[in-house]
Amino acid sequence: MDTTRIRNFCIIAHIDHGKSTLADRFLLRTSSISSREFREQVLDDMDLERERGITIKARAVTMSHTIGGSEYMLNLIDTPGHVDFSYEVSRSLTACDGALLLVDATQGVEAQTLANMHLAFDLGIEIIPVINKIDLPNAMVDDVILEMENSLGMLPEEIQLVSAKTGEGVDELMETIIRRIPSPQGKSADPQRALIFDAVYDEFRGVIVYIRSVDGKITRGDRIKMLSSDREYEATEVGKFRPRPQVVDSLSSGEVGYLVPNIKTLQDVRIGDTITLATGPSVEALPGYVEPLPMVFCGLYPTNHTDYDALRKALEKLQLNDSSFTFQPETSEALGFGFRCGFLGLLHMDIVQERLERESGLSIVQTAANVTYEVAKTDGSVIRIDSPGALPNAGVIDEIREPVIRLSILIPADSIGAAMKLAEERRGKYIKTEYLSSARALLEYKIPLAEIIFDFYDKLKSATRGYGTMDYEFDSYNAADLIKLRILVSGEEVDALSTIVHRSVAEPRGRALIRRLQKEIPRHMFEVPLQAAIGGKVIARENIKALRKNVTAKCYGGDVSRKRKLLEKQKEGKKRMKRVGNVEIPQEAFMSVLSTSEEKRGRN
Repeated sequence: MDTTRIRNFCIIAHIDHGKSTLADRFLLRTSSISSREFREQVLDDMDLERERGITIKARAVTMSHTIGGSEYMLNLIDTPGHVDFSYEVSRSLTACDGALLLVDATQGVEAQTLANMHLAFDLGIEIIPVINKIDLPNAMVDDVILEMENSLGMLPEEIQLVSAKTGEGVDELMETIIRRIPSPQGKSADPQRALIFDAVYDEFRGVIVYIRSVDGKITRGDRIKMLSSDREYEATEVGKFRPRPQVVDSLSSGEVGYLVPNIKTLQDVRIGDTITLATGPSVEALPGYVEPLPMVFCGLYPTNHTDYDALRKALEKLQLNDSSFTFQPETSEALGFGFRCGFLGLLHMDIVQERLERESGLSIVQTAANVTYEVAKTDGSVIRIDSPGALPNAGVIDEIREPVIRLSILIPADSIGAAMKLAEERRGKYIKTEYLSSARALLEYKIPLAEIIFDFYDKLKSATRGYGTMDYEFDSYNAADLIKLRILVSGEEVDALSTIVHRSVAEPRGRALIRRLQKEIPRHMFEVPLQAAIGGKVIARENIKALRKNVTAKCYGGDVSRKRKLLEKQKEGKKRMKRVGNVEIPQEAFMSVLSTSEEKRGRN
């Protein structure tokens, strides 16, 4: 098709503002699916997405739409809304020429709305502002238009009003997409170049790459080359998503689809790489993507040690489909061989673990999450550590620097006091307050990432009666008075339970953690002491009492020395058992370090 009649666009919005529902409505309007085939969240084909009601992976679909006698090809990419999946959004935006910025008529501009708009603005693509859910009785259309004008700089006359649920305004929106979003700039006559924006692994066909053809044409049977590795492969299949995969003869300039290049080694594919023809002239690589920096780390270990290789293969397949996730081998004295994994946030970590267990069928033990720290050593060198066990001895440490983020909190104006108190309790430094309207305000803070990754969002929701939202971006590494809080079980340090904390909260955090562990670790046949220590100083201790059998139950009277002898014999047996017995620590105990109080808080 002529590139002047192609439109590549995506939908960006805060979580739960109706992106997937609007995508469903586009599919129905363009007859890409029939009413009989229709189901809600058509593009959310992962069971996990449908259960949680959120989009986790960006999805591409090609639709045909006729206006004024001319047929247009609309390539839509549906994107996630949660802050942890912002990398999926940035990848989608790079493959598009325009974006629909969706805002809920009942909730207004939210934290992730602002973040997504800035992503699109930085890439210089056309933004069409849209207000969704105008059919709801509590829709505040005029107020939301005012908010979008004040906070996003949108012109009121350019804002489209739609109801994705009823279809109201959708036809007008599709006309606006064709009128305002520019057509692709590439040319079919130029040497072939295509951008890889995603990939999946198929057991039978190998790696399937999702591409945006920028220049030239790629045809089934062509010999192609990956520019980053300089390796050649054959394009055994070329297709488009309509929304199901549909085989086509070729993908021309400006089109979006998939390619099966007969790749069997997962490491040969890199998201953001450029594909070109092996026999064609040399071309310049496309800009690709800036790889995101993982901010949250945890250990993943197979419950059965023989599943180590299976876990590694499962991680490799998942990393192909989610390049923002990283992993490397590590060993724990408590858990054996496993992997230290990096994530963009806590929800990202939770989703990856659940996907691993569902897609690979493996049983996995996950340690508590922690962030990356910079350690400046006395010899002038600086190292980064992503686990407390990697912290050097105190004698060679000059200072420890923690990651600090710039936090944006969108809240009702009457909740400012509660939100500020929460941020200051977590060592936040106030930057500014900005009123989006008389009823809504935007607070900005600089705050350590370690203080918000566990239960901050839940606390914010409670403090704002469910109306608060937040977004954050990395700011810098700042020096702080940080120490390693060691956890000892039966006199042995458990590296997977140790954590790095600020000195001011070390003692209460240690006491709370020991009390939590006391509840989570089951009783054994011998007494199990639990200790929290800083260096060689124990700051908290609790004991898990031994299971006891009433050995004197059969003694009916007689000399008391008989009972005493039986009790002493039992005591000696328990001492022996303590020396040789192993303490079993359940998964819940490793996750208990997520809590900073006696209560079960946050995600625990």
